[in-house]
This record gives sequence, C-alpha cells and structure tokens, in this order.
Amino acid sequence: MTGTVRVGIGGWTFEPWRGVFYPEGLAQKRELEFASRALTTIEINGTYYSTFKPKSWLNWRDETPDDFVFTVKASRYATNRKVLAEGGPSVARFLEQGMTELGSKLGPIVWQFMPTKKFDPEDFGAFLSFLPKKLDGLALRHAVEVRHPSFEVPAFTELARKHGVAIVFATGEDYPTIDEPSGGFTYARFMITQENVAAGVTDKQLSDVAKRAKAWAKGGDAFLFFISSAKIRNPAAAQALIKKLGA
Repeated sequence: MTGTVRVGIGGWTFEPWRGVFYPEGLAQKRELEFASRALTTIEINGTYYSTFKPKSWLNWRDETPDDFVFTVKASRYATNRKVLAEGGPSVARFLEQGMTELGSKLGPIVWQFMPTKKFDPEDFGAFLSFLPKKLDGLALRHAVEVRHPSFEVPAFTELARKHGVAIVFATGEDYPTIDEPSGGFTYARFMITQENVAAGVTDKQLSDVAKRAKAWAKGGDAFLFFISSAKIRNPAAAQALIKKLGA
C-alpha cells in the first residue's frame, strides 16, 4: 500500500456507547481520549450543525495521540441551499472558525449535499471553486458526498477531478454509490452495521471492506467510516476492520 488507511466513526458522544464501547464509569470528558486510542480517525459531525471556538479545536488536538487525524463534516448552511453558487460566504465562515488549530491532525473536509440536490455542472462547479487548497498555511483536502442519482455521470467525475476533490463512496440504499478516484485520496462512509452482530458486520462484509481499503490505499490515503445503520455497533465494526487490516 502507498497510502495510509484510517478507520473510524462519526462523532464520539453517543449515550448508548457507554458501557458498550466506552468502559463503565468512564467520565464523559474522557470519551474522546478513549475513542482516539481505539480508532485511527473520527469524523467531527457537530460542525454540520454549528461552529466551534478555536479553544475547542485546540482541546481536541491536545486530547488525541500524535498520529491521530480528524475529518470534519462541513456546515449544512454551506451545502443545503438551492443555489450553491451563492454559498461562498457560508463556506468562508465555516472554514474560518478555527479548525486549523488541529494542525497536522486536520484531515479531509467532507461536504454533504441534500438527496434532492441534482447535478448542475455550472452551479456545482461554482461551489467547488470556493474550496481552498490551503488555509492558514495548512494544505486542505476536500470530499463531496452527493446523494442524487443525477450525479452518476462522467461529467460529475470529470468536474471533481478538475477541482481535485474526492467523491465520497457511500453505501446508503437510496443514494448513488460512486467509486471513482478524483482527489488523490479516498473517503468512504459505510452504512452497513447490524445490531444483532457483535462486531457490527459479518465476516464476509469485513473481508469485502478490507479488500476495498487495500485497493484504495494503492492510490493514496483512505479514510473509512462506519456511519448510521446500527450506530451502537459502529465502533465495534471500526475496531474489527483495524484489526483485520493489521493482521
């Protein structure tokens, strides 16, 4: 493999994980410390709903291991709009909240679009032009998660490649699953966990995901997340994949 594979979950605060993923009695303020040592990445999803002060980003940086990397879910105010070409100010406000305080722990930013948002090359291209390659001296990587079938066309892949952004590989039943290299790295969101399976996924599912991860890593870094589905089992699935890849 030429890239690094990182595996994680969305967020770290979820009450049902206490006593299942988190040890009984672990203080809530230590949950990020614990999760970041059991996993290799976490998608910060609170940023989809609100902004955070620079101090919060500093605290997250300091509570995690040196080799840990966060990804960041972009603000809905930037992506959930009728005309994306008018979203420049919202993109700027989101980016300028202090996330660069993470330093080397700042991984890709994922921009998720509404299931009703259709592909409009001109409008979507205008939005992609708002995404900077650098911020406060740090290189930025961007991934876009589209959820309307109109994006399953070569013109979309070509547009993503032109702007150097990755297309999120997502497994939701109602959304398109696009596996096309476009940004020099892979961002995947697996919605496949099952509550009645202790590891969250079956042995076959685990093997299939591990195979994909290794293939993606040949083209650069790969970030894999177990998201939604049986959320209580997502940490178990992530840990099982980490173990599988390290075997």
